[in-house]
Amino acid sequence: MLTFNELGLSPNLLQGIEALGFKTPTPIQEQIIPSFLSSTNDLIGLAQTGTGKTAAYGLPLIEQIDINNHNVQVLILAPTRELCVQISNDLLDYSKFIKGINVVPVYGGASIEQQIRSLKKGAHIISATPGRILDLIKRKAAKINHIKTLILDEADEMLNMGFRDDLDAILETTPKEKRTLLFSATMPNEVARIANNYMLNPEKIIIGKQNSGADNIRHIYYQVHARDRYLALKRIADINPNIYSIVFCRTRSETKDVADKLIKDGYNADALHGDLSQAQRDHVMKRFREHNMQMLVATDVAARGIDVQNISHIINYNLPDDIDVYTHRSGRTGRAEKSGVSISLVNYKEEGKIKHIEKKLGKRFEKLPVPGGDEICKKQLYNMIDRMEHVEVDEVQIAPFMDKVNKKLEWLSKEDVIKRFVSIEFNRYLEYYRNAPDLNKTANKIPAENKNDRDFKIKDKTARRSRKNTSRFFISVGKKDGITPVTIIAFINDSTGNRNINIGEIDIKDSFSFFEVSENNATDIMTSMGDIIYQGRKLRVELAEPKPSNDFDKIKKKRRKKY
Repeated sequence: MLTFNELGLSPNLLQGIEALGFKTPTPIQEQIIPSFLSSTNDLIGLAQTGTGKTAAYGLPLIEQIDINNHNVQVLILAPTRELCVQISNDLLDYSKFIKGINVVPVYGGASIEQQIRSLKKGAHIISATPGRILDLIKRKAAKINHIKTLILDEADEMLNMGFRDDLDAILETTPKEKRTLLFSATMPNEVARIANNYMLNPEKIIIGKQNSGADNIRHIYYQVHARDRYLALKRIADINPNIYSIVFCRTRSETKDVADKLIKDGYNADALHGDLSQAQRDHVMKRFREHNMQMLVATDVAARGIDVQNISHIINYNLPDDIDVYTHRSGRTGRAEKSGVSISLVNYKEEGKIKHIEKKLGKRFEKLPVPGGDEICKKQLYNMIDRMEHVEVDEVQIAPFMDKVNKKLEWLSKEDVIKRFVSIEFNRYLEYYRNAPDLNKTANKIPAENKNDRDFKIKDKTARRSRKNTSRFFISVGKKDGITPVTIIAFINDSTGNRNINIGEIDIKDSFSFFEVSENNATDIMTSMGDIIYQGRKLRVELAEPKPSNDFDKIKKKRRKKY
C-alpha cells in the first residue's frame, strides 16, 4: 500500500495532510492523484460517496495552482450548498501550510452581493452550485474563461436535480483548452452524454464494480404490512441503542409526519425537507453533525450533498423507484472504510424490488424478522448496564454529594440499588413491549378486516364513477410508461401517507394520465405529490380542468347528428 509521501505531493501539502490525521490514501486517491499530476488527460472517476473523492482531486489541483496568477484557475461544480461549502473548507484545510491560495464558495440561499465582493478580491478556485455560478457568470462577476481545470463532483446527483440545462450553459462558457474531471457514484445515460459532449478521450478510473454498492455496507430488509412501517421503524431504533441514522421518506409530508411521531414518542429526531428555510436547515444539520440528534428524517432532494461521517444506519422507510437513488442513500453509511447498515422496510408486494436491486448492485440482502419485545428489552438492558459499567466518574465533582447519597440509600442492599437504577430507564421499555404484537405475523398475509386494502386501496365502482365534489389531476406518465390504475393509486397512497383518500375515476392516456380525488384531499395531493420520481425522472402533477359530464357528452353527440 502506498503512502501520501509516495504520490508526488509537495512537503507543504504533506504537512497539511498530516495535520488532518490522514495516514494512507484511499484506493481512489491512490489512483487519481498520480494520474492527475503526471498527465493532462480528461478523467472520469467512478466511486461511491465517502471514498475520498474530494482529496483525490483536491490535493493535486492545489499542487498545480499558480498563486501569482490571480485569474480563476479551477471551477468545481457540486449539486448542493452543503457539498459546495464542504469542498471549499476541505481545500482550505489541505492548503493550510501553503500561503496565498484563495478558495471562494458560491451557492444559492446566501447573499449574492457578498459572494460578488469575495470574487472581486480574487479567487484561484471557485466551488459552486450550478444555478448560482450561472447567475454570477451572467452578471459578469464570475470570470471562468481562463480556467485550466473543471471538476464535476457528484455529476449524477446534479443531473438528477434537474441541472442539465445549467450545466450545458456553464460548460459552453468554459475554454476548450482545459482539463475536465468528472466524478460520479453511478454512470446513467445523462452523465455519459456530458462525458461524450464535453470531454476528450477521458481516462476512466473505477473503484469497485460500476453502479454497485460499497462492500462494507450490510443490506437488510424487514417485510412489514404498510400500516406497520412506523412501528417497525421504532423497533429498529430500539434494537440499536446507539443508532446514528438518516431515515429516507418519499415526500415532504411523510417526512414531517414520521419525524413528528418520533419526537412525540421520545426519540431524538428531526426532519429535513424542502419547506425549511436555509436557517432552519442549517440548524437541523448542525444538530445532526454534532451528534445532538440520532435520527434525521429526510427526503432524497433535501439530503443531497449531505456528507456526515460515522452514520451507522441508513433506513429506507420506503424503497426508492430508482436503483441509483438506493445506491446514493446507502452510500451515506460505511464511509472511510468503516462498516455501515442499510435497512429497508418493504411490504409483501415489494420483494421483487429487492431482487431487482440485488441483481443490479451485485449485493445480497438479508431478510430479518422485525425485532420482538423480549429481544429489544434484553438489548436495551445490556446496553444500559454497559454504559453504567464504563461511565467516567468525576471523583472531585461528585465527592461533596456522596455522604448524603450514601445515607439516603443505606437501607437498600447493593442488589436493590442496582435494580432501582436500572429500572428508572428500563421500565418504559418493559411497559411498552409488554403486550406488543408480533409484526412478522401479518407481514405475509392480508388481515381479514382489510382484504380490500392490499396496500393500494381499490375503491368500489360507484366511487370511481362519481365526479361530484371531486378534483381532477394531471400526472405526466401513461401507458407507454407501464402505468396502470394500481400504479396511480400507489403514487397517491405512498406520497400522501393516507390510504383513506377517496379516489375517483382514473383515465390513463398514452403518455399522461388523469385521476380524480375528493375535493377534501386536493390540498394533500398538491403538497405531497411534487417529489415523485418514477423510472429516474421527476413526475409533474397538476390540477386539471374537470372532465365534462356524461350529459354534456351526449348533448355534443346529438348536435353532431343534427348537423
